[in-house]
Amino acid sequence: MPGKFKIAHIGAGFWGKNIIRNLNDLKELKFICDIDKQNLQDYQKLYPNLTYSANFKEILADKTIDAVTIATPAATHFSLVKEALSAGKDVFVEKPLALSQQEGERLAEIATQNDRILMVGHILRYHPAMKRIKQLVDSGKLGKIGYCYSNRLNFGKVRREENILWSFAPHDISVILYLMDGPPDEVKASGEIILQPRIHDVTHTVMKWEAGVTAYIYVSWLHPFKEHRFVVVGDKAMAMFDDTRRSEKLVLYDKGFDIVKGQLVKREQEGEIIEFDQTEPLRLELEHFLSCIQNRTQPDTDAKESIAVLRVLSLAQVALDGRQESEALTAKTNYFAHRTAVVDSGAQIGRDTRIWHFSHVMPGAKIGERCSLGHNVFVANNVRIGNNVKIQNNVSVYEGVILEDDCFCGPSMVFTNVKNPRSAFPRNTADDYVKTYVKRGATLGANCTIICGVIIGEYAFVAAGAVVNQNVKPNALVAGVPAKQFGWMCECGFRLKKLMGGLACPECNNKYILKAGNRIVLK
Repeated sequence: MPGKFKIAHIGAGFWGKNIIRNLNDLKELKFICDIDKQNLQDYQKLYPNLTYSANFKEILADKTIDAVTIATPAATHFSLVKEALSAGKDVFVEKPLALSQQEGERLAEIATQNDRILMVGHILRYHPAMKRIKQLVDSGKLGKIGYCYSNRLNFGKVRREENILWSFAPHDISVILYLMDGPPDEVKASGEIILQPRIHDVTHTVMKWEAGVTAYIYVSWLHPFKEHRFVVVGDKAMAMFDDTRRSEKLVLYDKGFDIVKGQLVKREQEGEIIEFDQTEPLRLELEHFLSCIQNRTQPDTDAKESIAVLRVLSLAQVALDGRQESEALTAKTNYFAHRTAVVDSGAQIGRDTRIWHFSHVMPGAKIGERCSLGHNVFVANNVRIGNNVKIQNNVSVYEGVILEDDCFCGPSMVFTNVKNPRSAFPRNTADDYVKTYVKRGATLGANCTIICGVIIGEYAFVAAGAVVNQNVKPNALVAGVPAKQFGWMCECGFRLKKLMGGLACPECNNKYILKAGNRIVLK
């Protein structure tokens, strides 16, 4: 596919030079951007046919550029990727995607909103040797996996913006999740701070799965020599990949223990050399990115995969910081609950939902996928919450409230569920609770109050501090005490402007028609 795209590379430093070399060989590289002007002059001698700039915003403003590749310090990844996606560029960024799970999730949202490809450089996933190991695991050649370990050790390069865990371990975490087909149930970590305050130079991370598999990742930039060894141990055989060897890098060992007459007997046969494609992994990785751009398909290491890696990194970092010994990831439901949160037995929590500090979900509650419950959120029995619902800090969702997909509940907003509460005359049966319906895509602003029994229409917008005591039309903007309608809102969340014959969104250009003065529909 040479010459199909115009790619700009950002960050022409230690690793960037390798991306530049490969993209140039693929005839897709058109621009190099770096803040070091002397560095750009040096590259001009090597690649005189390319265009150069020290201004990132200049690259983003160029409408002819299809995509950017980014190899800059990890602390800059979030801001650079966010700007590039918002400017309509497809993005390849070196690991880690960001320095927190929350930042990674935000970038994933921006990529989806802008219909852009976002790929993260977990290069080990594209190494042909790892694909061969995956085949060995899936085929049953190794038998039941007991444990695996990775040593990624070297002398330097020491960093200031991230520790060794975030610098070295993302590759290994990515490939282990790939081999195990999912996230671990438990993450622990320990490490040592030697050179710089608060920055770990050596870490040891342990991941465990309920199925009985354990993975160990040992990383250090204070080792006297380079070592990258990856071992997978099954009850039938063992595979070892040693990337520092010049040859025979991947070997399958017929080693293990058999039970003979009730005794464990060692089985130890010669190793079998496993051949694999010798193409440079970075070349394969960048070819995959270009293919995803062309076909508009999700990369193998897309934002979702990277967020799973960030989740493990975040849990390991919490353990390193001493705030807790370990944190649990639930494989059965695949949701995250902070250790201070209480999720009662019987509650149903959807995949990739996050429940944060001091929140409480009661037994009969049902919460969908990809929801986010902030600090101090209470969800009562029999509450129904759809998919991709965001509930900010200090919100109580009482019995009788139904939140459909994509709703947003701002900080400290209030639901009620009884029309005439009295302390001396308890009203706490299901018959006493009045249902409140919040329809798909509605936004409830900070500190607003929703009196029970109302229906908040699809994509309605309740302003901060409003008190809603009657139904709100779909797409209506309401504010005040009591709340009154002041306009109409687009599905994307911007106020509509009057246009001859209807209404229009200044952001996404959607056009609406006003029907009988009381509802709007898309043209």
